[in-house]
Amino acid sequence: MRTRTIKYFIILFLILVALIILSSAVGSANLSIKSTLKTLVSIIPGVKNLMPISEINPQDFKVIFDIRMPRIFMAIIAGIALSGSGVIFQGIFRNPMADPYIIGVSAGAAFGATIGLLFTSNIKLINLSMTNIFAFIGAIGTTFIIYNISKIKGKISILTLLLSGVALSSLLTSIISFLMIFRTHDLARVYFWIMGSFTNSSWTNFLTITPIIIITMIISAFFMRDLNVMSLGDERANQLGVQTEKLKQILLILASIIAAAAVSVSGIIGFVGLITPHIMRMIVGPDHKILYPAAAISGGIVLLLSDTLARTILSPREIPVGIITSIIGVPFFIYLLVKSKKQVF
Repeated sequence: MRTRTIKYFIILFLILVALIILSSAVGSANLSIKSTLKTLVSIIPGVKNLMPISEINPQDFKVIFDIRMPRIFMAIIAGIALSGSGVIFQGIFRNPMADPYIIGVSAGAAFGATIGLLFTSNIKLINLSMTNIFAFIGAIGTTFIIYNISKIKGKISILTLLLSGVALSSLLTSIISFLMIFRTHDLARVYFWIMGSFTNSSWTNFLTITPIIIITMIISAFFMRDLNVMSLGDERANQLGVQTEKLKQILLILASIIAAAAVSVSGIIGFVGLITPHIMRMIVGPDHKILYPAAAISGGIVLLLSDTLARTILSPREIPVGIITSIIGVPFFIYLLVKSKKQVF
């Protein structure tokens, strides 16, 4: 079992590395794989001294490290965050349909980002625009509201949580549309952000948001054993010493922070946190201690692949990455609904 698990992680890592190289090479200015490899290898300490400087094209270096790499790593960390939070949400509610997009975190981020784009777009704080900060606040605030709505006699109702997430998402979307009536000249900016994009990615944004995601995910990892126990049911978990309601509260806060940090810089990217954990659960099994990191890495792979397609499939035009993930995710979501409708209704 341990050997097979290690093999899974090695395969995922190799896929991710190969995709990083491919994504670095393709774009509006296509580079050869050979040239891309040389450029990437040139930054490795020690190796750089073994390579003639003349073999590194300065223009290729600039394209890869100043333009493509920040976007590549932002897509990876956002995918890791969305998929990791998806595992937690699904584990908390023991429901494969729970993810940041479905329960309203993304809608809250969209509402906050719209406020930021319309009224404070030129203000920056701690290297992030107010759009990013308002998106983060909106996501956390929405989660807090939905959590309190779904809490009945000290316990969280899964059905109420899903329904309140859909209802609040619809309300916030309507408010966004209402605001746009008075700010039609900002329609394109808001729409493009809502559909999800890594166009404005930078090393500054990446280095600002990544520590939040990584630290919160590491903290969450310590609760994966308890999440395994909770899969037996709340009553059985309580008998085994797991305080289920307290665990739900802690993990809900942590997962919301992880998801909010991701969508605050990437925009609304749906279904990555839904389909990736479910697929990896079928491959590596339900043990959250293995599923959590495996799904997180896979989320980075899925979102990087989606973003690479988004910026190359109609090059030089770019498709919002949220469109790509939705095209893949909606049919899968319908499949899950059909499969589990007896539990939902």
